[in-house]
Amino acid sequence: EHVFIDNASTDGTQQKLRALAARDKRVKVILNSRNFGVTRSGFYGILQCRGDAVIPMAADLQDPPELIPEFIQKWEEGYKAVLAVKRSAGESRLMYSIRRFYYKLVNRLSEIPLIENYYGFGLYDRCIIEALRKMDDPYPYFRGLVMEAGFEHALVYFDQPVRKRGKSTYNFYRLYDLAMLGITSHSKVPLRLATMLGFAMSALSFLVGMGYLLYKLLFWKEFTLGIAPILVAVFFLGSVQLFFIGILGEYIGFLYTHVQKRPLVIEKERINFD
Repeated sequence: EHVFIDNASTDGTQQKLRALAARDKRVKVILNSRNFGVTRSGFYGILQCRGDAVIPMAADLQDPPELIPEFIQKWEEGYKAVLAVKRSAGESRLMYSIRRFYYKLVNRLSEIPLIENYYGFGLYDRCIIEALRKMDDPYPYFRGLVMEAGFEHALVYFDQPVRKRGKSTYNFYRLYDLAMLGITSHSKVPLRLATMLGFAMSALSFLVGMGYLLYKLLFWKEFTLGIAPILVAVFFLGSVQLFFIGILGEYIGFLYTHVQKRPLVIEKERINFD
């Protein structure tokens, strides 16, 4: 089967998918009522597959179809997951460096081992798909959930080609949202860091205060504190507080999304799933 899921596109894709499905009953199509985003829509499409294994791919062909035979070979060797890992990518050096830094950061913070430069492309056995279905995550970090499932996996390295057509809609906000999803889904380290830093800053502030008090008592007339150190301390502590309030807000937003229990997508039309 070939399962296509469309996020309310307006470029004629839906008409072409209907035509493909009319010619071949193995082509299955899901048309969403609106754009629910790649994260939710892609995961929903994977869950609709009923084969012995699933290979999710982006429609921009930056996931090379030429790797499929190698995926199947590894799967037939007994691996439950075959993960494609980018060795290089056809993007700017700055963006690639930022991605590498992010993967290293998330891997350090995560409570489960994650794979650098793996973003979801690969082959997944039915048992992994069933495990993901049971997790019932309304806003899934797919690559993290795959590692959470914990099955044996093989790695296949490849060079990601340049996108030849179309333009990615991933702006800074979407990339930031995906990055924070990865951190909040699999790590409590930022919250623990806030607690430990709070204790450390309290102890440091107490010691500095006692030092200033002692110095003032010993040199009452000569020592003048001035307003500059106070302003520096206020701005520093204020910035630290705002940073960790933001971290706390990300976790609250993560919990808010999950307790709403909204569906991954809402379908407008479903073709050839009879």
